[in-house]
Amino acid sequence: MKLEFIGPAAILDNGDISYSATLDGKPLKCSFSYESLQDLDAEGVETDALKLFNHHQLKLLSIAEQKILNGHVSEGAVHLFSHDLILD
Repeated sequence: MKLEFIGPAAILDNGDISYSATLDGKPLKCSFSYESLQDLDAEGVETDALKLFNHHQLKLLSIAEQKILNGHVSEGAVHLFSHDLILD
């Protein structure tokens, strides 16, 4: 299985973030709910979804990678929600 995150991050109409990837050479869309982004902001002061994503990008892509490796891809997409976060 070959996974490559290629980006860029973009805001969807519903406020979530989309990030492009490829899985075994095929397009894969990764989406990160706005709520999951807010959950990573311990201070609760940042409201810009792109800034939140960029600040926590490595952690978010790592969680997305784990979901993908665990087979949670459906119709060419993987979705990350608050309950997917592994908070320290």
